[in-house]
Amino acid sequence: MAAWVEGRVIERIEWTPTLFSLRVEAELAPYKAGQFTKLALVQGDRRIQRAYSFVNPPSAPYHEFYFVEIPDGELTPTLGSLQAGDTLLVQSQATGFLTLDELPPGRDLWLLSTGTAIGPFLSMLADGEAFDRFENLVLVHGVRKGEELSYQPLIASFTEQQGARFRYVPFVSRETWPDAMAGRIPAAIANGQLQARVGLGFSAESSQVLICGNPAMVKETQQTLLALGLAKNLRRAPGNISAENYW
Repeated sequence: MAAWVEGRVIERIEWTPTLFSLRVEAELAPYKAGQFTKLALVQGDRRIQRAYSFVNPPSAPYHEFYFVEIPDGELTPTLGSLQAGDTLLVQSQATGFLTLDELPPGRDLWLLSTGTAIGPFLSMLADGEAFDRFENLVLVHGVRKGEELSYQPLIASFTEQQGARFRYVPFVSRETWPDAMAGRIPAAIANGQLQARVGLGFSAESSQVLICGNPAMVKETQQTLLALGLAKNLRRAPGNISAENYW
């Protein structure tokens, strides 16, 4: 079982009243972009713990995590109150297979996410290996309201560095938002609107697709892509689609 170490918050970033990020200093074992670890706080005689993905590239001098505060949750309200200098527990060994070394070769890499599940994809993009391996990269992020489109400066830096090789497509489902697509990601794939917006199609020959989000989104998006002729990328059975439920 992986050991727990003490981490110290060095910065809290507030995106909205319910979305925030923490940058943490902690001595952890080496990990890969796309992996996750567990964070915990001791409350009374209990250790309350949950899994969270790294947002930062592994080379960063800190570990960053992205949260949505659940009002009646056991952990996130307390995590949301932490400030620089406060401590928490971090599991020292990361895990998870939503990583680039699990993917077969391809021309196009699609990163499809909702909510805070954009985190592991930001880690991959900031790490840089994805741009070495793929010719085209597409980051899709679905949220309810436009204010939830966090990490815009970081995403803009990918566009500035990579130009037309990198496409970013935000989806906002509950209001009209400038430059964002309306509705849901699976529906926009099924009717071809997402592909038209990006200027790329999905194909078994050229596409690798990573999906990270709530279980319903992950399931529906996989089914939609399977109907287009893509195959699941199972361990020891390469395909086109890899996915991770984000709770």
